[in-house]
This record gives sequence, C-alpha cells and structure tokens, in this order.
Amino acid sequence: MRNSPSAVSCPHSSTLLRRIPISSPRSLKYEYELYVESEIEDYKDSVSRGALLKIGDEAVESLRKADQIALTEILVWQEVDRLIARRLRLPTYATWKRRRLKMLEEFRKPEHWGIAPDEALVRELADSGDCHVLVAGAEREGPALYLAARGAAVTALESAEDHVERVVKAAHAAGLTERVRGYCADLGGWSPDVALHAVVCSPSAFAGLDASDRARVIEVLQSATVDGGVHLVDTIAAGSDRLPIEELQTRYRGWTISVERTGASRETFMARKATVSAA
Repeated sequence: MRNSPSAVSCPHSSTLLRRIPISSPRSLKYEYELYVESEIEDYKDSVSRGALLKIGDEAVESLRKADQIALTEILVWQEVDRLIARRLRLPTYATWKRRRLKMLEEFRKPEHWGIAPDEALVRELADSGDCHVLVAGAEREGPALYLAARGAAVTALESAEDHVERVVKAAHAAGLTERVRGYCADLGGWSPDVALHAVVCSPSAFAGLDASDRARVIEVLQSATVDGGVHLVDTIAAGSDRLPIEELQTRYRGWTISVERTGASRETFMARKATVSAA
C-alpha cells in the first residue's frame, strides 16, 4: 500500500481528502521501512509490465538456486523487492539513519525555513514539543514545518486549497507527515477540535472578516487555548490588510500583551493567557 501525504480536509472542494488526527511520531526504523517501500513502489510504477515480469523471473531463479522449494507468491514478491532495492542501491538503515538525524537537526533551525532566529515565533515557541499549534493563514509552509520539526503537532489552516496542499506536500517531503494536518477553510468558519497551546496568525487569516466576525473568532481561539498559551498575530503596519493593533489590544484584555516591530512594515502582536493558580 502506498503512503499518502498528511491529511487535508477541504469541505468546499470537489476533491475531499480525509482529515485524520495527528498521531504519535514514527520510530526511525519504521520510517526507514516506509522509505524503502516507497522507493521500491516508485520504481515499479516507472517501469513497464514486461520489465517487472523479467525481474520476477530473476527472483524465481534466485530462489531456486537458494534451494527454496515452496515458491509462494509472497516469497517471490519479497525477492522481487530485494532485487529492486539492490538495483536502486538503497542505503542501509545505519547509513539512512545517520543522514536522517542530520536532516532533522537542520529542520529544527529556523533559518532553514526562512525564519529569522530572533523572531517572536522562535523565542516564544522554543519549547513547543508535545504542544498543539494552530497556524492560520498558512500560505507559507515555513512556520508550520519549523514548529513540527521542533516536536509540535500542527494544524495548518488556509482557505486556499493549493496553499494547504503545498504545506502538506512539504511536510511529506520532510518526513513530518505525522506532525502536520492541513485544513482548507477560512478562520471564520472553523473551530478547534483540540486544546491549543499556541496560535500563529498571518494577516491573511482574518481576510474578509468584519470587526464582529473577528471578535467572535478571537473569542473562540481564546477559549480553546490552555492557560499560559500564546497567540502571535502578524500584522502589516500600513495598508488595507492591516489588522488594527488597537483592536487586538481590546480583544486580549486580561492577557499579557506586547507588540514587536520588525522592519518598517511588519508588526507582531503577542498575547499570553494568564495561568490560573489552583485554589
């Protein structure tokens, strides 16, 4: 069975892709087995039926030479896979593991995803492992994949189906499928199905929403956020896409808030929910 990229749900699309909950990370051994399986299946898809049958004949001959008396169909196809793996010169598990660990370490660096190491996203969500983060307005895959590489479970929300699919495909290519799920919807028509530890919003997340809709959306996200959770809202300092800082300050009364300017055109609004101490 072929492995598909992380799930996307797009209720308004003619093509509905199943949305599934984020599961626990796979072991490296299991991930390697999936890698080998995928490479072999890709090879089978790339060659003609005649070429594949020729490999099958080679597998039967090899098994006979090895004194395999009971040549079952399963045994033959296992030998076919072994021959294809050898033909492709697939790396051993030890070699693949060394490369994979090096790659994962690179993915944990914000610079790899085009994110400055001093950004609020990096500082505030440095310890995002085992947390659930909503990335709304996920037109860029960088924030979602960076957080996933750091151990977070990420829901990437965008109204444009091609943007969501790009994030999902990028997660698949990076081996972060188990950490990222895509959801094709606008923020005004979506509600969280899990407790959130952080919310990251780009300016486009609130596009098309009037003040009352924005108030309702923010209230829903606040209610779904655990105590001590953080919201990061990127705004544009000038232009029609600007989400007023004053409006956000009003909506987040009771939270610890700050505003950070990056360059001449970007502001990041940060709000942290108060932690309620036990009586």
